Amino acid sequence: MDRPMPDIGFIAMSLLFRFRDLLRPRREIVKEIGIRPGFRVLDYGCGPGAYVAATAELVGPTGKIYALDIHPLAIKRVAGIARKKGLANVETILSDCRTGLASEGVDVVLLYDLFHQLSEPGAVLQEIHRVLKPAGILSFNDHHMKRADIVSRVTQGQLFTLKAEGKRTYSFSKRV
Repeated sequence: MDRPMPDIGFIAMSLLFRFRDLLRPRREIVKEIGIRPGFRVLDYGCGPGAYVAATAELVGPTGKIYALDIHPLAIKRVAGIARKKGLANVETILSDCRTGLASEGVDVVLLYDLFHQLSEPGAVLQEIHRVLKPAGILSFNDHHMKRADIVSRVTQGQLFTLKAEGKRTYSFSKRV
């Protein structure tokens, strides 16, 4: 399916994201989703792990964060963040689509700034639909796309419906 970007591209992106995160902390974004202690969250396309620490704090020690990415450097970076911050509730997954997670075991999926570059977005949405609990939420943001395109592309396969629009994210409900 998709191929990881070259290492140098990943490193440059990571540096840009660090600057971005100073201006707009990721915690403010994940707070609008309503993540609670004990939740299981899949950060799909986690990149350098910008959302990992904030999300791990929200789910607490009884929750779990699954950080999935296609790039080995992303997985290494997230594992380093978890180790450095003592986040025992973070698990990494190296994959281009399949999560390896049980069906209907995840409360929230974060799908941020990735959808526009997927070669097979339908396969990714099917996998997300499979792992989400019946009342689960797909939290979506992609600043490369306009609202109408986001809503139509996420809902066109009849797997999700738009539930709410936050300040920076769209929340989609899983269709059962």
